[in-house]
Amino acid sequence: MNEQDNIQLVMQAYDRFKSGDIPGLMNLFSEDIEWTLDRTEHVPFSGPRRGKEEVGQFFSSIDEMQHPLQFEPQEFIAQGDKVVALGHYAWSVKHTDRVFESDWAEVFTVRNGKITRFREYMDTAAADRAYKT
Repeated sequence: MNEQDNIQLVMQAYDRFKSGDIPGLMNLFSEDIEWTLDRTEHVPFSGPRRGKEEVGQFFSSIDEMQHPLQFEPQEFIAQGDKVVALGHYAWSVKHTDRVFESDWAEVFTVRNGKITRFREYMDTAAADRAYKT
């Protein structure tokens, strides 16, 4: 796949996430996908995950613990097998009724038409404050 195809794949992943089509989203991932968010003390689903089963648990946890208020990928940059997406989101934490928002950068690695790696960079302190009871 070329860089434009990689961007299209990542955009398709975001579209499926935003529409709630998690099974369709999971079909875009390799079996051994590496999924990394910085470990954050009070955010139970933070930290690394590997494989579709663990990543599926991640999406279930998000659905159980947060409600999306805004989720906007705004820019896509590709080079080789990497796609960087820049955006902004806001979430409401269900058990604390607090809101956090952050600009973010998410880095995807695409190989053989599948997303093989994901790494998110965001304001972990804001999330931690919203989750802390």
